Amino acid sequence: MVTYSFRCRRCGDFDVRAAMGEAGSRWPCPRCGDASARRFTAPRLRRGDPAVWRAMESAERTAEQPGVVSAPPRSGTTRVSRDPRHARLPRP
Repeated sequence: MVTYSFRCRRCGDFDVRAAMGEAGSRWPCPRCGDASARRFTAPRLRRGDPAVWRAMESAERTAEQPGVVSAPPRSGTTRVSRDPRHARLPRP
């Protein structure tokens, strides 16, 4: 199904969901019934995974206003596990 946009002279814009190629250049307005002209607009693409978009929006925000940090990131430090099962694992 594709969403087509039409503009009625009296009522304004409205959308019609129809199979691809089914909607012609004119469509009756759902409110007044007058023939309405089809508008050509950008395709409505799905946004996709919300987590990906949140990450992208966060990255865009930090490009303009980077977050303030209190210390440099820790590098070269190894994490020590306190789990006794890990102590029995072979060491390299």
